[in-house]
Amino acid sequence: MSLLWVILGFLLLVVGGEFLVRASVALSFKFKISKMVIGMTVVSFATSAPELLVSLQAALTGSPAIAINNVVGSNIANIALVLGITAMVTPIMVDQSFYKLNWPVMMLFSLVLYYTLKNDNLLSTIEGVILFSALIIFLFILIKSVKQDTSIDDVDETLAIVSNFKIVLWLLIGAFALYFGSQWLVEGSQNIARAIGVSEAVIGVSLIAVGTSVPELAASVIAAAKQEKAISLGNLIGSNIFNIGSVLGLTAIIKPIPVTEPQILSSDIFWMLGFAVILLPLIVLPNKMQINRIKGFFLVIAYGVFMFIVFTKGKI
Repeated sequence: MSLLWVILGFLLLVVGGEFLVRASVALSFKFKISKMVIGMTVVSFATSAPELLVSLQAALTGSPAIAINNVVGSNIANIALVLGITAMVTPIMVDQSFYKLNWPVMMLFSLVLYYTLKNDNLLSTIEGVILFSALIIFLFILIKSVKQDTSIDDVDETLAIVSNFKIVLWLLIGAFALYFGSQWLVEGSQNIARAIGVSEAVIGVSLIAVGTSVPELAASVIAAAKQEKAISLGNLIGSNIFNIGSVLGLTAIIKPIPVTEPQILSSDIFWMLGFAVILLPLIVLPNKMQINRIKGFFLVIAYGVFMFIVFTKGKI
């Protein structure tokens, strides 16, 4: 029964996230916000909503390990699983913004998260404010660095003519789906953790993290298979930055998140930092500014090793 709640929770999060993105974009057009700004801010915030609701629900219901490892695991999955599988479908070209802005900022956010958690085993309200404020500053710099005529393919221009009634309806559907989806997913995951004898940290970094990364994986693989457009590594790195800055930042502002399980700081977060660091040599060597199928295969294998270690060492 717990597995059913987890599956239903995932489905509702996907549905809720989609409706929230569409409503947010349509609403942004109503306020005459440029397509570029919508793509780089509104869409990014809206697509982080499922992870935010899951982490917030976990923190409020006494499962801080799930709240933290939902983000840690999602960041690992974005690089190793999503990027790896997508690169196995088609090689990914990397632009210069990767090492000039996106990768350094992702590393900075990751290291700050590690320091704040290691310092006192707590992500406090003040630290949450710092993370979220840093995200806003990053977005401001990002928007300033992009030319106004840059094409943002993620934004559907047909949403500019959606009626107010539809926008309100989509917002309501999205809100209800995200609320109940996060509730069912967290409750089901807690029960599964107890049933199979693993810690909540293990469930957070594996089952929940992979689940919240599935929509992104599906979208990336489909786009790669259709050879529609260059798959942007920047989107995945941006997602990792948003996960730390908005998901954990906002959750900590509402409720401070304590580190309750030692493996988060002794193992899981080092895997997250390791996968982030390894991106640089992978992209530079030997085929510069490209992630080919061999590199993608390496990432997927490394993710398999990570999951094996997580479950073999994560028994209560």
